[in-house]
Amino acid sequence: MTISSRHILNTALLVFLGLIPFITDWMGDSFYTGLVARILILAIAALSLNLLIGYGGMVSFGHAAYIGVGAYCVGIGAFHAFEDGIDWMLNGYVQLSAALLGSALIALIIGAISLRTRGVYFIMITMAFSQMLYFSAVGVETYGADDGLTIYLRSDMLGLIDLNDEKSLYYLIFASLLVVLYLMHRLVESPFGNVIRGTRSNEARMRAIGFSPYKYRLTAFVIAGTIAGYAGFLMANLNDFVSPDMMHWTRSGDLIIMIVLGGMASLFGPLYGALAFLMLEELLSSIPLTIGGLHVGEYWQLIFGPLLILIVLFARNGIDSFLPQPRKSS
Repeated sequence: MTISSRHILNTALLVFLGLIPFITDWMGDSFYTGLVARILILAIAALSLNLLIGYGGMVSFGHAAYIGVGAYCVGIGAFHAFEDGIDWMLNGYVQLSAALLGSALIALIIGAISLRTRGVYFIMITMAFSQMLYFSAVGVETYGADDGLTIYLRSDMLGLIDLNDEKSLYYLIFASLLVVLYLMHRLVESPFGNVIRGTRSNEARMRAIGFSPYKYRLTAFVIAGTIAGYAGFLMANLNDFVSPDMMHWTRSGDLIIMIVLGGMASLFGPLYGALAFLMLEELLSSIPLTIGGLHVGEYWQLIFGPLLILIVLFARNGIDSFLPQPRKSS
């Protein structure tokens, strides 16, 4: 089995990401450890959405809702543990189970309804459900409403992993990314993945040979939602804060931009897209230039927008187009 340049590049990226805490220690600046950890969490969420968009052709503008559900499971548990002394609600495994089951159940309900539609109707229904959850969170005063909820106590993993230690948390996030990458690879290359891709290409043909596209799509929808809920669990512990903004449809739009930027239907595309998106946001927003009393960095989207358009116009599949392409067997 020959190792392609693409595999070497992807492996080098993972090795580099694995060394980030040591590199930042050497630099004496731990800020970038937190930044990269956030990138990896968003990459996990983008990987799950890529299963729907890139491989299944299901453009969901409600995917951020599952991140919010997972995050609020941590936030609500920490709130009652801190305010009411209910220790078991701080148990990380209880919070994680609630995040996975809650996001899976909501994905099942949303998917069961929205997957009966197509095109713009599917997009609008997923967005509507996301906004419904968003406004529900805004209306709950007990948990901070639109001001959000500060997490004073991180999830207690019963001594197995200390999430209060930044390196331990980072490597939990990094290991989670590796697991999700492996899971997506096996899933996409499996018969299940072939049906999902085949349904995207020609649904009528898949029906003709005996498959039920609806059941396969719904299963993919639930898997993607569950993984996004896990990303929310990690994000809440990283940020020590949750808010309804995590569920807003614009956050789903950010995930879609990451996928388009990195390359749809590409295993590592969402990771490259998340890296590019967050690093460009950080760099462009830090531009010290001032024109006519306006700080250019505050309007970084005006610079990022044209860059994204150029990538879409000149790169057929985002950053993935610039990577060494795998050789096709003759």
